[in-house]
Amino acid sequence: MSFSLTNHVALITGSSTGLGKAIAITLGKAGAKVTVNFANNQARAEKTFAEFQKAGITSALIRADVTTPNGVDLLFQETESKLGTPDILIINATCAQPFKPIEEYDLEFYRSMLDFFVVSPFLLTQRGLAHMKQKKWGRIVNIASEVYHRGVPRFSAYVAAKGGQIGWSRSMSRELASFGITVNVVAPGWIPVERHEKVAQKEKDDYFKLIPAGRWGTPQDVADAVLYFVSEEASFITGQTLCVNGGMTPW
Repeated sequence: MSFSLTNHVALITGSSTGLGKAIAITLGKAGAKVTVNFANNQARAEKTFAEFQKAGITSALIRADVTTPNGVDLLFQETESKLGTPDILIINATCAQPFKPIEEYDLEFYRSMLDFFVVSPFLLTQRGLAHMKQKKWGRIVNIASEVYHRGVPRFSAYVAAKGGQIGWSRSMSRELASFGITVNVVAPGWIPVERHEKVAQKEKDDYFKLIPAGRWGTPQDVADAVLYFVSEEASFITGQTLCVNGGMTPW
């Protein structure tokens, strides 16, 4: 089945690399106009943007910090002027995720996790909601993680923030359902992308042994799950968390 997103505008945060890039390309190929958002690495973002243009995807490259009100407002203003008003919102931007025992974390880092995974979804949704309500159609997808379901140790800041993101999505799904707006979560397993290049091979091998499906997940696996959630065909599905991890969490 081919899911068409023609006449839709998708805003994907953190989409110049990794999972976000794959999601943006997939939605663009399905017909959506897409925002390529980045915060820091401009050279990498411009390279990605050139790929979108070469593929014939209508897109806009926008630098913005999506953890601040000013950054979110800038992102929406530029998207609206260049592509139109978004009715699809994919909340994907992330930050560093170090493994540490609880004694070694500091308050500032804990709060930064909440900024990315609880505050940012709030700011982005609040800014974009009026158009979706007026249209009586909208799609919000949070990219979370299997770590919440697995309760991964020495990872408490990230696990707690991702749990908050999932809880936020569940609440918003019920609040917005009557407006034709769905809110869902895609929770990937560990899918190695560019930022994992320096991870020790043993660490990768140890994780791989745990995957029931017997293969690594790919960014496209995640992108395809997102494509379904934002499609018209998924209009009666909301408040759900889909783990894309080859059977790591069958509960």
